[in-house]
Amino acid sequence: MSRAAPSGNSRTAPIFKLPETPTAANPIPSSSPAFATPAHPIRPFNAAVAPPKTSILSILLPPATLRPLAFRTFTKKHSLTLTSTALQVIATFIGRYCGTGWREEGLAEKVLEEVAKAWKARSGGVIVDGEKSELKDILNNLEGSMSGGRVVAAREPSRQNSLVLGSSQNGEVSHTRLGLRPNPLGREGSQSSLALSNLEVEDEEEESGMRDPRKWLKIIGAFEQPRLVYNVAKKHFDRDPNKPSLLPPPSHKTQVFRNRYNLIHQRLLRNESFQAPTFETSKPSLRRSSSSLATAQQSYRLTPIANLLGRNRSSHMLLGLLTISPTGTLAINDLTGSIALDLTHANPIPEDGAWFAPGMIILVDGTYEEDDNMTGGLGGKGGVGGTIGGKFIGFFIGGPPCERRATTLGLSGKTGEGDVTAGGGFGWVDFLGVGSERAVGFKMRKFEQRSIRAPLSEEGGLGRGRMVIVGEVNLDLPNTLQALKKLLGLYAAESEEDTPMTFVLMGNFVQHAVMARGGSGGSIEYKEYFDSLASTLSEYPTLLQSATFIFVPGDNDGWASSFSAGAATALPRKGIPDIFTSRVKRAFAAANAEAEKEKGAKSDGEAIWTTNPSRISLFGPTHEILLFRDNITGRLRRTAIKFSSKPELSDDVEMMNNPPPAPSTPHPASEPPFSPLNNQITPPNPNPNLNTTTDDEITTNLHASRKLVKTILDQGYLSPFNLAHRPVLWDFTSALQIYPLPTAMVLADTEAPAFCVTYEGCHVMNPGSVVAPGRRGVARWVEYDVRGKVGKVREALF
Repeated sequence: MSRAAPSGNSRTAPIFKLPETPTAANPIPSSSPAFATPAHPIRPFNAAVAPPKTSILSILLPPATLRPLAFRTFTKKHSLTLTSTALQVIATFIGRYCGTGWREEGLAEKVLEEVAKAWKARSGGVIVDGEKSELKDILNNLEGSMSGGRVVAAREPSRQNSLVLGSSQNGEVSHTRLGLRPNPLGREGSQSSLALSNLEVEDEEEESGMRDPRKWLKIIGAFEQPRLVYNVAKKHFDRDPNKPSLLPPPSHKTQVFRNRYNLIHQRLLRNESFQAPTFETSKPSLRRSSSSLATAQQSYRLTPIANLLGRNRSSHMLLGLLTISPTGTLAINDLTGSIALDLTHANPIPEDGAWFAPGMIILVDGTYEEDDNMTGGLGGKGGVGGTIGGKFIGFFIGGPPCERRATTLGLSGKTGEGDVTAGGGFGWVDFLGVGSERAVGFKMRKFEQRSIRAPLSEEGGLGRGRMVIVGEVNLDLPNTLQALKKLLGLYAAESEEDTPMTFVLMGNFVQHAVMARGGSGGSIEYKEYFDSLASTLSEYPTLLQSATFIFVPGDNDGWASSFSAGAATALPRKGIPDIFTSRVKRAFAAANAEAEKEKGAKSDGEAIWTTNPSRISLFGPTHEILLFRDNITGRLRRTAIKFSSKPELSDDVEMMNNPPPAPSTPHPASEPPFSPLNNQITPPNPNPNLNTTTDDEITTNLHASRKLVKTILDQGYLSPFNLAHRPVLWDFTSALQIYPLPTAMVLADTEAPAFCVTYEGCHVMNPGSVVAPGRRGVARWVEYDVRGKVGKVREALF
């Protein structure tokens, strides 16, 4: 029995009625009327009706017309800077896909918003450059999400965002977004944001596993750190485009000094003592009257060395590199020239408060004197780039003042934990490759508060938020392993929830350069020392299962000691090869396997053999801990210059707490450069049966530690020496820069007393040797509290 074909007037359920369209009557009849095939196929009730596509009439949008809107979105809202090429590319894209409704309907503003978010998600920097491929990739990905001039998120069968790239294979989608990490959506129909920061963490990650602070720990080697160079023209940091090499051309040696000078020069000009006021009433000079009004209106100015020509017997302040000339006399160099330096009558500022050695960048205030008897040549009135005739008589010498980390990054708040201000600073610069302070700092501090800010034990213990730092672990000494067993036994006795998250063991791991046949043995004996260390660590499986052990080499460790024979090796240097440390890594693998077998949970304790120097990043840019092993004190004593005169203590000469002298103290009285509350020299648990330290020795040790810390941090460089005394790898000197100041710094120096000193907000620690010198059966190390940002020298008998 044949059925009649349904007509438009037939009685059907409302859910099956077709939408009324202007072309309701279809002139084309059904192809199979005998089988009652409807003229208009019935769509399923759950099928999504695709919206009609609106045709967009492309226009030619001038970049100048789009500039105000782009400036409001990129600069005002997202603190980004558009170049002219980038504006041209974006204007062409908006004119093509938004058409005439780019302004009236607000289509351009939404496109600009998505492009800005995607650029920040890729961490492309503060400057949006149209010549880079990142912007083109963002626009190409955004093109697939444009519909009717609007940005829409098309729903795909894989439930992924329309900006996801890649093909589906066997039901799996290759998650490659706009610089985003894979984030599969568990709920059907969920849509992710079109632009997220690459370090933003979703709510699902705030589980118990992610609350372990060790999950946010990252060790960055010197050869992995981004190579940044300060651009004087842009007043910003740029990535070095050149490929690094261990044997670079000679021009890179000059670039090492140029980069150091430019970095300190811009830091110095940011200091309030070198910022000229609106008006002045007196000539700037180091000798000032006691009048507070006159003092507040003075500032210091730097004079290039080339500008000294023709200014005989005039007072100036120079900033330059202290060197030894070919004639054997002292000289000071800057980017414009060189001049002989006479420090016969110079007074260091502060008195005996810092070291001054050739290879350091210093500030000298004095008078220039021409030599009328010399004409031409190196001793005459040379031009720019050569040696200036005459000499510069220095009266005061000091190091460039240090700059706090909060000031460098432009952070607000007294402790530098506020938001990034709109003023100066380099908050957008990613110095370590873990995200900039401006992008992820606030969110990382929130996770830090949830992880380690609250006490993890009822007794108020420090818990997981601790780092144990052990220095000079000489494995060829039997007492070292005994001291190490005592140290590890104290922490193994604690509960697993309160185990320190990191143990840092620093070299030298042997007393002599055994790789160069120094002392005794060779490579075979060197490996046996680490095998004995692996046996010692295996006795404490709970520590190996729940902590990260970091090993920093010294100058006597392989392979560098095989050709240096114990002398100073080139910095930075690589870690100890795996051929010697295989047994230690096997001990960690066995401990993790045992924990997984007994507890059923996977353990992730690990041993990391990093470079010297290296950096520890905790919660992104929130905590930066610098690790460096070098006997700097002895090298400073051998190479530093000696002053014959003593400073005259009078009211007419006032120096700021930080050299060089300044008219006003750059830090309030409540915030001295050295924080007295965080200075620790005396042993916390002295034993009356041992040789105790007298008060005079404690004062001397405190002065020596402050002198060392001030010298290094003011220079902002880990190796402020002549390249003949401490060679460096020219293409990797950016890893030696201490700018911005780290949150904490481990300066392992066995020739200096063990100390914990805070200077300009940077907590510097020296663990010394694990076996306390001159004290029998005493193990010494430093315990650093990440929550309080303070270290403590600890001792124990073994």
